[in-house]
Amino acid sequence: MRKSFRMLAAVSVVVLGAAACSSGGKEKTTDSSGGGGNAAGSSGYTIAFITHETPGDTFWDKVKAGAQQASKDEGVTLKYSNDPDATKQAQLIQSAVDSKVSGIATTLVTPDALAGAVKAATAAKIPVVGFNSGIDQYQQMGALMYFGSDESLAGQQAGTRITQAGGKHPLCIIQQAGSVALEARCAGVKATNPGTVNLQVNGADDSAVTNTLQAKLAQDKSIDWIVTLGAPQAIDAIKAVSAANSQAKIATFDLNQEAAQDISDGKIQFSIDQQPYVQGYMAVTSLYLYLKNGNDIGGGKPVLTGPSFVDKDNIAKILPFTKNNTR
Repeated sequence: MRKSFRMLAAVSVVVLGAAACSSGGKEKTTDSSGGGGNAAGSSGYTIAFITHETPGDTFWDKVKAGAQQASKDEGVTLKYSNDPDATKQAQLIQSAVDSKVSGIATTLVTPDALAGAVKAATAAKIPVVGFNSGIDQYQQMGALMYFGSDESLAGQQAGTRITQAGGKHPLCIIQQAGSVALEARCAGVKATNPGTVNLQVNGADDSAVTNTLQAKLAQDKSIDWIVTLGAPQAIDAIKAVSAANSQAKIATFDLNQEAAQDISDGKIQFSIDQQPYVQGYMAVTSLYLYLKNGNDIGGGKPVLTGPSFVDKDNIAKILPFTKNNTR
């Protein structure tokens, strides 16, 4: 009987130990899909995720995919909204404040227009995290953390690479007026390749981008490189180069599945990737950790997700990930 009692006690200790190990960490999940992660809202936190997305721009599919995965992993209720108009984006931030969300993650593409709404959030004790745009302004606006690429550095590295390849007269395409991130990219390219000139286009209209670029190429035969600041515009540039019988080479910022395939096929020389999936994922996760534990990621500095170059040397590895919006 004593032997049986000792065996029963040992089994009880193992069971209790296993129970103790499973009680910490994330909230328990009720997700029955087998994919892991917590049930939506199980943490009790609601996070407003606000961007300046232009409808139809595939870049934001990756940002959104990262945010949605993080919300699932952390049991957060995610409220996604977007508007490319700066005034309307500010209104979305104010609406999130008025609805008393737990935290706000937002792009800061037009800092002056958004500053008042962000200040309203911080005044209401709602933590704000910036991502994607506003790396030089997020702290003075009151955002706690920032996740994105150093766009000036990215532009400089792109310009250096073009210079090393013999490029003398790049054309840098800006698809959204007033965007500090896009302007920083082109300024960076020009800093390391002084022959760079900018061209403003309407990024919401692919046909207009192609036609404007085709006309510019026909008018200025000295253009030997085109730098687009988004993957959809790179696809437009390929069409414009062909229609204008231009010999200009194409580089782009950001990726989508089509642009990645074009890199593999040699139609685009390289992409400067800022890893938007990571931006979306970390913006939500950082707010969750701040709300739950008071964690501060970055030590008062922005957390860089780029620049990360994608070219013929590594495209075979990266191409499969573009198909599920994680790269």
